[in-house]
Amino acid sequence: MKVVAINGSPRENGNTYQALKAMLDELNAEGIETEILQVGAKVIRGCISCGTCRKTKSGHCAINDYVNEAIDKMVEADGIIVGSPVYYAGINGTLKSFLDRAFYASSSKFKYKVGASVIAQRRAGALPAFDQINKYFAISEMVTVGASYWNMAFGAGEGEALQDDEGMQNMRVLGKNVAWLIKTIKEGKVEKPETEKKIKMNFIR
Repeated sequence: MKVVAINGSPRENGNTYQALKAMLDELNAEGIETEILQVGAKVIRGCISCGTCRKTKSGHCAINDYVNEAIDKMVEADGIIVGSPVYYAGINGTLKSFLDRAFYASSSKFKYKVGASVIAQRRAGALPAFDQINKYFAISEMVTVGASYWNMAFGAGEGEALQDDEGMQNMRVLGKNVAWLIKTIKEGKVEKPETEKKIKMNFIR
């Protein structure tokens, strides 16, 4: 069993990382392998809506960069965690570009995986960012996990999130809940629903 955590922050050891690490430590304690993909400081362009990924069915984006390498690891994982700092009451731009491309190219391969979002903020804007990430999980038919409060931690300077006792507790609870759900799904006592062919419409008549 493995969980991949995507760190959308450009600060490799910043508060987003500290929140992710508190959660991943619990997963490791439960015998689940974890890996952090450091995305935030990479140069990742946005989706250009070329549709190539849908034509080839490869699960890869036509723009051959780090996103495809990350997609392969996400497909292999049992759980996908996405962490972001708050930029203008939302996720940061690099992470948005990464998620748009990864989920558009491979969302069908993420179906029934466990997903959780983690937000680090200085003061406000965490809930819109939290909601933004969860939408990627929802449209991909992933199973989203919560904790004892919204999955957020407060901190401005690097490492300050460690002083947010409630936030760190919430991350620990989140890690335990993710581990429990992954193990429950692995038991597989009930068959997954049959996949219907997707119907796509617009509203122009």
